Amino acid sequence: MLFPTPTLTTSDERVLSEVDSMRDELRHQLQKVPGKWAGGLRKFLTADAVAASNSIEGFKVATIDVEDLIAGERDVEVSEENKAETLAYEQMMTYIQTLHDVEDFAYNKEMLNALHWMLQGHRHSPRKPAGQWRRGPVYVTDARDPSIAAYTAPEAGAVPALMAELAEWLGAEDETHPLVRAAMAHLHLVSIHPWAEGNGRMSRSLQTLMIAREGVLAPEFSSIEAWLGRPGNTWEYYQVLGRRGSEYQPDQDVSEWVRFNLIAYHQQAQTVHARFVRSGQVWERLSEFAGTESLDERLVSALHDVAMSGRVRRSRYEQNENLNLQQAQRDLRELARRQILEPMGRTRARTYVAGPRFPEAALEVARTPTTLTDPYAAG
Repeated sequence: MLFPTPTLTTSDERVLSEVDSMRDELRHQLQKVPGKWAGGLRKFLTADAVAASNSIEGFKVATIDVEDLIAGERDVEVSEENKAETLAYEQMMTYIQTLHDVEDFAYNKEMLNALHWMLQGHRHSPRKPAGQWRRGPVYVTDARDPSIAAYTAPEAGAVPALMAELAEWLGAEDETHPLVRAAMAHLHLVSIHPWAEGNGRMSRSLQTLMIAREGVLAPEFSSIEAWLGRPGNTWEYYQVLGRRGSEYQPDQDVSEWVRFNLIAYHQQAQTVHARFVRSGQVWERLSEFAGTESLDERLVSALHDVAMSGRVRRSRYEQNENLNLQQAQRDLRELARRQILEPMGRTRARTYVAGPRFPEAALEVARTPTTLTDPYAAG
């Protein structure tokens, strides 16, 4: 048995309508901007989702470091464990993003287990098999006292039938809004906890996959994983899940869970739109600066990375602009010579940060924080 999808309230419907409107507006805006600039935003949002979802599970890697790892940079100062978890999650997330328009796509246990192997295959062991249902009990322990089980998942013998029911539910068509169905899928999977490890990230990824299949907006612009990874939101995430009970109790009203997700969708849409606007303003100011300094237009992408993320690596700039090694090195050295950028570190690990002559107007825009509103408080 799965949780019944609750009926939305008038307030829920209003918030969901506002989310739809923001996503539609962003889709139209993205169609009007240069592909290179929009691509940079996509890469950041993907890295931010990976960093945030992994952080919930205790793997702490900054978004900028995730971006570098995704770009193939080897000299990133993170532990081997964190690097492995980041690259595994990014691989799975990238695959999920490619499934958005597959015509003969189908939800089934094989697909879910294959995604789990992508995520956990590097940790596979007889005791904790990857890509297979768990063979024993699994618990979510209390963060303050690991000897206390905050949640006990259904017994292992019940998992195959529950996952078969979930796969059937995922493939069924109904009139529920796709974002609500995605939130419910997250709850179903995380509550069944079918694998020995990786259940939280798999549940968040399933939600992202369903958003991708909806097709309104690329999943990196709609995934709520980055929102869930903020400390206060992570705490509330566990609180809302915890109020579902210490054992699997699907015959209950989960309106609170749906409302929590609607807030997440709304505030993530606010966040992405604000970054889109801020990023565009920074690009515009840097383009003006490049003109006054007689800099090649391609250098704007390097300066934009520094303004928005705090640094740029030669390898990232080389990839972004499709340059050879010598061209990228020459460009960055020239910016350093002019004191627009300042080199940090040596050889392959070198990064470039804002120098004394970096345009302050661009930095001021990039550093301006966003104020998020509670969509239910506005109603």
